[in-house]
Amino acid sequence: MNLKISPSLLSADFGRIAEEAADVEKAGADMLHLDLMDGHFVPNLTFGPPVVRAIAQHTRLPLDAHLMVEDPNPLIEPLAKTGVAWISVHAEACRHLHRSLDLIRSSGAAAGVAINPASPLCMLEEILDNIDFVLLMSVNPGYGGQSFITSSIDKIRRLRSMLGKSCTEIVVDGGVDHTNAHALVKAGATTLVAGTAVFGATDRQSAIEELKRCALKA
Repeated sequence: MNLKISPSLLSADFGRIAEEAADVEKAGADMLHLDLMDGHFVPNLTFGPPVVRAIAQHTRLPLDAHLMVEDPNPLIEPLAKTGVAWISVHAEACRHLHRSLDLIRSSGAAAGVAINPASPLCMLEEILDNIDFVLLMSVNPGYGGQSFITSSIDKIRRLRSMLGKSCTEIVVDGGVDHTNAHALVKAGATTLVAGTAVFGATDRQSAIEELKRCALKA
């Protein structure tokens, strides 16, 4: 399978953000995960499109923008103009989810839906044919470095069953490391977002290689 490792910049040194992005690109990352937080939908505040535009100038990695905000629609077109490849919005935040997904796709990005650990998969049933990827949160969103919620593995398995033979990607975000990577991929995940496991490592290339090795072991 074409497993992707997407380091989350939430765990990077924000004072050296361009260097951090370039470092994980050199270390073998497949994508770069960007958490945009508004201090309302989640209790933290990060950055917006101007910072994303600056990051895009310092890496060739595809950028994956995860909108943890109460009103994502105004951010979609500005983010797409920076060259972001994937944009995900939270099902819990969107009053008109189809409209948000159509806006993402018409702006030129792949459209994804994110759901929190306590949100049921039934929230996705009516839009499965209208998404490119699902981002399953395996921690409660808002902070890096949290412990993985183990029930997420069964949730991934059930989502993969719902998707059937669809090529829709399953992204897992939160507490991902070498101890659970194999179980996540076996359950059906195709992209692993790893923050502390990569940016907290002294040797980031080795950390990414270890994640892939553990995830794809027989």
